[in-house]
Amino acid sequence: MSSKSAFRTAIVPAAGLGTRFLPTTKAVPKELLPVVDTPGIEYVAAEAAEAGATKLVIVTSPGKDAVAEYFRPQPELEATLEGRGKHELAAKVRRAENLFETVETAIQEQALGLGHAVGCAEGNLTGEDEAVAVLLPDDLVLPNGALTEMAAVREKHGGTVLCAFDIPREQISAYGVFDVRDTDQDDVKQVVGMVEKPSSEEAPSTFAAAGRYLLDRAIFDALKRITPGAGGELQLTDAIALLISEGHPVHIVVHRGERHDLGNPGGFLRAAVDFALKHPDYGPELGEWLRGRLDNS
Repeated sequence: MSSKSAFRTAIVPAAGLGTRFLPTTKAVPKELLPVVDTPGIEYVAAEAAEAGATKLVIVTSPGKDAVAEYFRPQPELEATLEGRGKHELAAKVRRAENLFETVETAIQEQALGLGHAVGCAEGNLTGEDEAVAVLLPDDLVLPNGALTEMAAVREKHGGTVLCAFDIPREQISAYGVFDVRDTDQDDVKQVVGMVEKPSSEEAPSTFAAAGRYLLDRAIFDALKRITPGAGGELQLTDAIALLISEGHPVHIVVHRGERHDLGNPGGFLRAAVDFALKHPDYGPELGEWLRGRLDNS
């Protein structure tokens, strides 16, 4: 493992109940709902693997074993598909299991916030984990590459690196917003503070948090020293703010791309349509149908 830039472990918090997708999520974890033909969590996991992660830690809740099972080999299914000559389909089935050397779970017994969920994965780390990536499965950040850029910024500046989007000021009140200072790179900013859901007039910038974090190992100590916030939850942003106050370097990388929010049915549908339109098998026919449907609405 190289110096401070390297990370090998990606943590994906997936312990939620998926209440906005009930009743479907009574039986099917939200993270396994397909965006066209691939679960959102596979897209997120593939992004982490592409950036260099070799271990995936899924933070899950009791009874959500199916999320981790998705990344396990299915030899009977694969053999059946191969026996029927469906080699391309068998390769798609194997895709997730081949992303990482190791897939582990950490159990979050109670939903006590994102900070608590990340803290639950500390026992899965080793002495080699100087930093960890955290990817929220509700956020598809496109195109891939944000984590790779974030690793390069950590190599240069050390500390913790977060992903941000530049949001129109009139929409900023829905987000956690960074108070920043410029660096010698246009899309890399030093973070001096964070404000949760400020008014558009009071927002310190238009840079809003996205669901990608490259966290220095110091975050786990900070998580033990913060107090619960609203709803009795431990907030990851509070732990990051504590590190900032103690002089720990924190930077953002402003991602100039797209983002899909899979955390609600409306955002999920937009992602599905977007991905389907780009799909060679479904895109042309779907595009034609949508044009006709909109013309007749």
